[in-house]
Amino acid sequence: MRFRQLLWLTIWGFYSVIGFKYGPKTHKRPLRSQRLFLAEELLVDDMIIQYLYQEEMLTESHLEIQSESSNRKKTLKLLDILPTRGSRAFHHFIQSLEKDFPWSKDKLLRLFAEDTESPLPSFSVQCGVPDHILPTVPTSQHLNRLAAHLSSEWKSVLLDLGLTSADPYRCCADHSLAVQSQVLAGLVMWTQRNGREATVRLLLQSLQAADIPPSVLQQVFV
Repeated sequence: MRFRQLLWLTIWGFYSVIGFKYGPKTHKRPLRSQRLFLAEELLVDDMIIQYLYQEEMLTESHLEIQSESSNRKKTLKLLDILPTRGSRAFHHFIQSLEKDFPWSKDKLLRLFAEDTESPLPSFSVQCGVPDHILPTVPTSQHLNRLAAHLSSEWKSVLLDLGLTSADPYRCCADHSLAVQSQVLAGLVMWTQRNGREATVRLLLQSLQAADIPPSVLQQVFV
């Protein structure tokens, strides 16, 4: 027990440096690599699903997970959904394992800590983004161009940037006739809430986490 507590404190200190929200978007890899292990180990009914719902990492429509015919299918369905809910979802999923599945939690934390690969520099180069604008706030021109290039993945991008699950729905309601206007409204909302912390670097990290091809972004930040 003491070893597990020390491991948690050590890795949590690592997280406090890189940040779940602002660090490299490596949260998908542990979930993918341990997919079959987790499907056999976890019982996702009740506590895990309800905790994630409470923390707004799952919506009411996601609760249909519980209608799956076996626990294995429920777990796999949850693992399909989590990467679409932003990097905060990984954090809350880890927290949900604390009581009943501490060994699974420790394994995922080790994998996350060991995965130090940071592909952002090469990603920014592939996107044609000059280094000097990475720490700056995106301009209105940047946001307009980006809104024109994003499609169905835009909600995942906003969630990864830290907006709540209700924010994309508000953008859709306010701009029901134009998807580009919905996307732009969400991006503007992010910059207004975060001020100088809403940088091109963070935006690129969330775009990369949503698997946006660099070719789509090459004319956005020129």
